[in-house]
Amino acid sequence: MGEHDVSPTSDERSLRAFMGALLDDVDALERMLAEGWIESGVRRIGAEQEMFLVDRACRPVRLATRLLSRLRDPRFTTELGLFNLEVNLSPRRLEGGGLREMESELAEVMGKAASAAAAFDARVALTGILPTLGKEHLSLDWMTPEPRFRILNRVTVELRGEDFLTRIRGLDEFEMAHENVMLEAFTASFQVHLQVGAEEFPRLYNAAQVAIGPVLAAAANSPLLLGHRLWPETRIALFQQAIDTRSEARRARAGRPRVSFGEEWVRESILEIYREDIARFRVMLSTEPGPTSLELLERGEVPPLEALCVHNGTVYRWNRPCYGVFEGRPHLRIEARALPAGPTPLDEIANGAFFFGLVVALAEELGDVTRVFSFDDAKANFVAAARQGLDAQLLWTGSESLPARGLLHDRLLPLAREGLRAAKVDAASAERYLSVIDARVSTNRNGARWALESLAGMGQERSPDERLRALVAGSLSRQMEGGPVHTWTLARLEEHPDWRASYRTVRQVMTTDLFTVGPEDLIDLAASVMEWRHVRHVPVEDKNGRLVGLLSSRSLLRLVGRGRSRSRVAVREIMIRDPVTVSPDASTREAIALLRRHGIGCLPVVEDGSLVGVLTASDFLSLANVLLDEALGTP
Repeated sequence: MGEHDVSPTSDERSLRAFMGALLDDVDALERMLAEGWIESGVRRIGAEQEMFLVDRACRPVRLATRLLSRLRDPRFTTELGLFNLEVNLSPRRLEGGGLREMESELAEVMGKAASAAAAFDARVALTGILPTLGKEHLSLDWMTPEPRFRILNRVTVELRGEDFLTRIRGLDEFEMAHENVMLEAFTASFQVHLQVGAEEFPRLYNAAQVAIGPVLAAAANSPLLLGHRLWPETRIALFQQAIDTRSEARRARAGRPRVSFGEEWVRESILEIYREDIARFRVMLSTEPGPTSLELLERGEVPPLEALCVHNGTVYRWNRPCYGVFEGRPHLRIEARALPAGPTPLDEIANGAFFFGLVVALAEELGDVTRVFSFDDAKANFVAAARQGLDAQLLWTGSESLPARGLLHDRLLPLAREGLRAAKVDAASAERYLSVIDARVSTNRNGARWALESLAGMGQERSPDERLRALVAGSLSRQMEGGPVHTWTLARLEEHPDWRASYRTVRQVMTTDLFTVGPEDLIDLAASVMEWRHVRHVPVEDKNGRLVGLLSSRSLLRLVGRGRSRSRVAVREIMIRDPVTVSPDASTREAIALLRRHGIGCLPVVEDGSLVGVLTASDFLSLANVLLDEALGTP
């Protein structure tokens, strides 16, 4: 999508013109397939690397446009967020040392990105979801100021017609309503491309559908979202829901979302996918009309099929079919979009090598995978891999259920080795990358597991913000060293940068695990909650989660002093109405000033009218402890 000058299809005339061009492109592609225009006999690979930009505090930084100006390298381009950057690696042949060449180019461009970022006192992070992203980064102020992103956001919001609702259940539960597509910017991937011939496309595409689940289980690197521990590869659920254009009514009809694994095998050609997606999904963007693709074919020229590519760029299959033109020859590719960024370039190339080898081997050894796999089993493997990573149970030929680690080690890695050999990849390259996957499986350590084990090892002594920044700092230092993730030591709390950065806003220090009461509840209940949870204040909220009052232990003491029986008193009778509140984005200085000015010990934290946390004077004791530790020189 980023390669095209696009506009919204806001009027019927432009919509009809674009639809005409889109249908013309499909007809042109059908003719090109029938007449043998598509390049064959060549196995090229490519990749798109997405990354995060972070400041010294390991938080997102709005730097993308300035960084691009400094880089002046056409391989780099913008992404949705100002804290994102993308680089497109050069296409090259898979055979021989193609994988090594890709790794060398990736190291080169990552070095350039790191040097450019350092000039702004920033760094580049490779991970599926950056742990230090917060709700404040969902604002459109963080969106890259390019027309195509604004258009995409506006059209997506209009198609949906209501707030986006994201629900993910993992080790923790996450649920949030939001107004735009910025959650998409929270995800970063390493998308690999495999060029295939027209006649072999169905066979290899179906093989890719079988391969991607097991590869994802080994590659998982996105276990955290806004402090919640969710799936090993949370990106899969997050991306699907972040740009879901279906309203609640459309979802009730079980229509497919724009982000999906698909619903069936490909039987005849790539046209099956394109035709289904055109029929199923409304046009979101358009391009300026030019010569039709059929006219270009009549002149013997290769058409770019621009309308088809634009529409295809707004339908996000995890294995996406692609049409392109390279060195004057049209070709087809399979784009694997499910693999996460990171943890290191070596890990990423290893993931790509595993995918390439497995796809080729499945197609070579099994021929038509649809004869030995059901589509539902391939899809179930993909979901299980995202949800459980290396702990998943995966279905193999004959619906045999096997532990992911055993299947990967005993069957799939040997199969991928055969696939790379069949693709004429040099033996040293194949061993370099597949040995990384083998060690990752043997040690049970992918990026997701490393992150979760690191967090668990930090304990609960410091704030969640400090622990997440320490995690990012630890991953950055290990990425710079270059060793694959299975060799990494766990991140330590003391690795976090300047501790002061974790105490700047209310959001960073407030308590979000709240125990509340309703205005009609009995005081006895509120008193019991205070006693059981060892708290002096309990927020009072209505059934919609809106703050209506605050109950303090002082109010309870006054009630007892007047000799009234608590059991017959409702909370609303003694609660503090219209309590002093604070925004989560207020500075801690402002919060302390409010506590002092009003002589209170508790500040409910309210955002958009809803209670999101509580800040008490005791919450600043942790800050005092940090100051004391620093003064005494203790860790």
